[in-house]
Amino acid sequence: MSLTFDQLITRLHSQHTRRRIAVACPNDAHTLRVIQRSLQEGIADFALVVEEAHQAGAQELHQQYPDNVTLYTAEDTVDAARMAVALVHHGEANVLMKGTLNTDVLLRAVLNKEEGLLPSGRVLSHVTVAQLPMYHKLLLFSDAAVVPRPRVSHFEAMLNYDLEVCRRLGIDEPQVALIHCTEKINGKFPHTLGYVILKERARKGQYGRVQIDGPMDAKTACDPHSGEVKGIESTVVGNADLLIFPNIESSNTFYKAISLFGQACMAGMLTGTSAPVVLPSRADSDNSKYYSLVLACTMAGE
Repeated sequence: MSLTFDQLITRLHSQHTRRRIAVACPNDAHTLRVIQRSLQEGIADFALVVEEAHQAGAQELHQQYPDNVTLYTAEDTVDAARMAVALVHHGEANVLMKGTLNTDVLLRAVLNKEEGLLPSGRVLSHVTVAQLPMYHKLLLFSDAAVVPRPRVSHFEAMLNYDLEVCRRLGIDEPQVALIHCTEKINGKFPHTLGYVILKERARKGQYGRVQIDGPMDAKTACDPHSGEVKGIESTVVGNADLLIFPNIESSNTFYKAISLFGQACMAGMLTGTSAPVVLPSRADSDNSKYYSLVLACTMAGE
């Protein structure tokens, strides 16, 4: 059984080991509130990289928590991104978080070949963890933010990354649904052919203890009645821990839909990097940003 977000927070407290988070440009009220909450609840320390013109909020946090907040001054957002990434690259912080700067600015620093956070040969991806009122456990899915049209190599990379997250969340034998609009394999939809390859590799034990099935639609993956009506027998049906989507449009739409209409609590981070990277959207709630930090701190453990 996977943990809830509240249980993850409790587990972080029980470890008595505070992760250190480097934040690039924590200028906005939302980010500052998330940092304040993290400090109040004792889950992390912070290295705040700020431009000189936007130091007020960060300085206030430093004055409140002088032992837990360190300030670094940057010339501009590009310099802030470089400095924050360098702190993580050199082991002076465990997690990277985006504040008020353009995503592409931070990603350029993350992808820098000399001082970045993406090891050679790794695929950059993204995982979301959702806690939905109407679902019986945490639900993970990829990729809602990075890979536009995954090929088999991308699917395999995100699958491996996401399975690592599943297991860190206490899911010993993840149930993985490969998402499509129907259950049919069709050459007009190349990702369904890729799904066949992934399932065959899973049967050979390439991904460890895991059950992978599909193609299937998202409702069938999460609703046992749908599987019964369709006559699909699988341990994954109605019980999915992880959804692998065929493209960024479908995954991102799912993300926005369950956030707005499903009242889901969400957490997300980049995967494939040498350390967790929290890359929140401007529209994400304070809770979502906080839970993303909790998830990243969990993955930055042992």
